[in-house]
Amino acid sequence: MLKELVVNAAEHETRVALLENGTIAELFLERGDESNITGNIYKGKIQRVLPGMQAAFVDIGLEQAAFLYVDDIYDETSHELAKRFEQENDPDPKAQDEPNNTLGWQPSFAADASIEELVTEEQEILVQISKSPIGTKGPRVTAHISLPGRYMVLMPTVDHVGISKRITDDDERARLKDLLSTVRQDDFGYIFRTAAQGIQEDRLKKEIAFLTNTWEEIQAKSKTCSAPALLYRDLTVTFRAVRDLLTDDADKLSIDSKLGYESVRSFLNKLMPDLKVSVELYQGTEPIFDAYNIEGDIARALKKKVWLKSGGYIIIDPTEALVAIDVNTGRYVGKHNFDETILKTNLEAVKEIAYQIRLRNIGGIIIIDFIDMKRNQHKEKVMNLLIETLKKDKAQTNVLPLSELGLVQMTRKRVRKNLTRTLCEPCFYCGGDGMLLSKRSICHKIHRDLMNEANDMMGNLFTVKVHPEIAQLLHGEQKHLIASLEREIKRPIAIYPEPHYHIEEYHIFETLKK
Repeated sequence: MLKELVVNAAEHETRVALLENGTIAELFLERGDESNITGNIYKGKIQRVLPGMQAAFVDIGLEQAAFLYVDDIYDETSHELAKRFEQENDPDPKAQDEPNNTLGWQPSFAADASIEELVTEEQEILVQISKSPIGTKGPRVTAHISLPGRYMVLMPTVDHVGISKRITDDDERARLKDLLSTVRQDDFGYIFRTAAQGIQEDRLKKEIAFLTNTWEEIQAKSKTCSAPALLYRDLTVTFRAVRDLLTDDADKLSIDSKLGYESVRSFLNKLMPDLKVSVELYQGTEPIFDAYNIEGDIARALKKKVWLKSGGYIIIDPTEALVAIDVNTGRYVGKHNFDETILKTNLEAVKEIAYQIRLRNIGGIIIIDFIDMKRNQHKEKVMNLLIETLKKDKAQTNVLPLSELGLVQMTRKRVRKNLTRTLCEPCFYCGGDGMLLSKRSICHKIHRDLMNEANDMMGNLFTVKVHPEIAQLLHGEQKHLIASLEREIKRPIAIYPEPHYHIEEYHIFETLKK
């Protein structure tokens, strides 16, 4: 599969697209508002301890306090428990994957301790952002720090060695563990990333030295500043893409900024001199995302309805609690029989659903409503394809069996905002509800309010100011409402359009005529 990174680096916004066979698979975006702060390390101050939730709020200097759960708290006791856990349990290395979104493997060693025993209000604590703010929720933080490098991740609070499950060769896995044991001079934890496959001792030593120095600098800075304070900022979106995606997920990068191009080359020469990849400066006349047909795919990923090639379609409907995805045959009528038509639509929908989930970065609970299938072999085919296509996604997913109602429940790890939350905001008209009162409903509502107020108002003329479209309706198709009301209350009613009004907005005034 041909994979490529395309970087659009503007002055105040940088967008990085991962292309697979010419089609965008993932989009990463960074703006000057620091909305994505995942990976940053802060010296924070415990603001409030919540025994009922076994959590605490931490002031890290942002508008919203960060949320720290009891299992994410590190102290000397938990570190000793971590060591004991590693010695006693020796987890299967193949079960360990490289960390998601650069944050490392985080054990739950504080489960036996209560939050009150671990932290107190006004206590200073070193924390790392594990989830950026999403909606009204503040960031989630952890005290189990992880520092990602090109080949491995350093975890200074955990004595643990893990290897990416993408490294499948048993001999290579054993070689890596043996290699680390010869060069390791501390009790820090490490996870080998996929890029570490084939790494030699000198490169491993340099990587460990670099990560260790970074951690020592963070600790030194922490001792000289007061909370809240930013101690470590993760790489920019461009450099993160270079570090995490080049060669593993792509072997070519195209960027439209000369300054960005030179920065990437310098970054590669300094930290990854052995990396053999193609880095190109895009010099075309049209915008780079237009040249690669990316803008259209992004716009499509913001739509509620997504059409399938066969004529069927899926509806992606996010709610507060979950994301519902509905599959429909649409214009597709099939060629042979009804069961085959349904199967083909569901199979086509599976590929599109997996693609859209990854591109839109949909997380949390996801419910998929497939078209009902009668045959068990058809159900099995659909489920197998869904599980297989989701393997391309680096984010952790968990899929439950197809229910009797034809629903699939699944979860996907959520670390950062999804594409819709990143690029869109609630409609200023409907307030994010997605629905407005119909024009006829507004007319009848005005009729009811006029009827109710007529008994209490002393004026002999009513003036109603409304949106122009409502005024047109009350003067036309719905004029019988006003005429019957005038006869009922024995007073004239004047309707005036106000162009700046919301369509649901109206005001009733009374006037005394001499």
